[in-house]
Amino acid sequence: MTEYSGRNAELDLVLTEAHARYVEANPASRVLHETAARSLPGGNTRTVLFFDPYPLTFVRGAGQFLKDADGHEYLDFLGEYTAGLFGHSHPTIRTALDTALDGGISLGGHNRMEAEFSALVVERFPSIDLVRFTNSGTEANLMALSTARAVTGRNQIMVIDGGYHGGVLYFAGGGSPINVPFDFLLAPYNNTAATLELMTRAGDDLAAVILEPMLGSGGCIPADPDYLRALRQATRDNGSLLIFDEVMTSRLAPGGLQERVDVMPDLTTLGKYIGGGMSFGAFGGRAELMARFDPRRPDAFPHAGTFNNNVLTMTAGCAVLRDIYTPQVAEDFNRRGDALRQRLNAVVEAQGVNLQFTGLGSMMTLHPHRHPVRCPADAKLGAPGLIELFFFDLLEAGIYMARRGMINLSLPHTNSDCDQLVEAVEEFCINRRSLLLDDAPSA
Repeated sequence: MTEYSGRNAELDLVLTEAHARYVEANPASRVLHETAARSLPGGNTRTVLFFDPYPLTFVRGAGQFLKDADGHEYLDFLGEYTAGLFGHSHPTIRTALDTALDGGISLGGHNRMEAEFSALVVERFPSIDLVRFTNSGTEANLMALSTARAVTGRNQIMVIDGGYHGGVLYFAGGGSPINVPFDFLLAPYNNTAATLELMTRAGDDLAAVILEPMLGSGGCIPADPDYLRALRQATRDNGSLLIFDEVMTSRLAPGGLQERVDVMPDLTTLGKYIGGGMSFGAFGGRAELMARFDPRRPDAFPHAGTFNNNVLTMTAGCAVLRDIYTPQVAEDFNRRGDALRQRLNAVVEAQGVNLQFTGLGSMMTLHPHRHPVRCPADAKLGAPGLIELFFFDLLEAGIYMARRGMINLSLPHTNSDCDQLVEAVEEFCINRRSLLLDDAPSA
C-alpha cells in the first residue's frame, strides 16, 4: 500500500465515522427528509442544499444563529450563500416587511417603493444608469445575456470554464444538460492570452463576455485586475458587451467589486442580499442599452414578470440600501472579512498543514492544499473528501457553512463568533493533522 492510498483509506474511515455520528445526532432531520422525499425528488428542491447521508432541516433562525429539527444550535457562517448578509429576522427589515404587508401584497400595478429602490440601486452602482428588477440572479443573468444578443445581433456568449450564473447557466464539470441552449464559448479564467485569442477567433459573432469578478461557487477566486481590464478593452474593440455577474460579489464594496477593481462593465447583474432576504434579482447598465426596455418606445423589448416589483422585495431593498448596508458599513464589514480570512490562514500556516482560505472581504472558501488557486481547476486539487470532513467536523463544533467549503460573514457576527470559527479551524488542524500534512493526488 502506498502512502497516498493509506492516507485515503484513513480519510474514508474517518468520514464513515463522521457520517455515523451525524446520523445518530440528527434523527428528526432524517425523518423529515424521508417525508419530503415522498413528494420531492430526493426530498429536495434546491440541489446545493443536499448532502449525504441527508441534509439538516432547520426550524428557526435568529440573528447569526440557526436551530435544527433536533434542537441543535449553530453559528451560521453560510449566510444563505451570501444572500443572508443581515442574519435572520433583522429588525429593520422585519419592520419594513410588516409595513409592506399592511399595504397589501399583490397590487397589480406600479407601487411607490420600486421607484425609490431603483434610485438607490442606480446611485450605489457606478455602471448602472438604468435598472430592471427580476426574481432571482438566474433570471437577471438570462435577461442580461438575451439583451446582449438582441442589441448586438450576435449569437455567441463567452463564459468562464467552471463558472456559474444560475440554475441554467452552469459551467463546472463540463456544464449542465439543462443549460439554456445559447452558443457558449468557454474561456480559461485568469488566462489573459488564451482568453483574448478565443475572442479574436470568435470575431463578430461574439455578443458578450460574462463573468464574476471573483468566482463565487467556483471557490472564491478573485480575478486579476489586469485580466478584467484586458476583457474590458477587448470587448470595446470587437463590439461585444462586457457583463459582470455581481449577484454575490456586489457585497464586497459599496459599489460592487467593479468599483473596487475600477473596471466598469456594460451590464451588471445583481441578486442575493440586496433584496433583504426576499426573492430578488436585477440587471442594469448603460442608458442606451437599458432604454431598449422603455415601453414607451415602439420597438421596446418586452420584459414580463408578475413579481418583478413585488412590494416585499421593493420595501426590504429600500431598507437595505438606505438604512442598513450603507457605503461605510460595507467598507467596514469587508475589512472585518479580510481580517478574519487572514486569521484563518495564519492558523493553518502555523499548524503547517495543507489548507488555505481564498476570497475577498466577507466571502471565502477553504481549499485542501497549498498550491496557488487562480482558476476552478486549481480549486479541485488536494485530497478528495477533506472538505467534506471539515464540514462535518465544524457541524459538531456548532458551526454551519457550505458543504463545499464556502464561508460568508454576516453583519450580526461578533468578534466572539469569529474567535469560535478560528478555534474550530485550529482544532480541525490538530485533530486531523495526519490527513493534512502531505498533498493527496490531484483530483
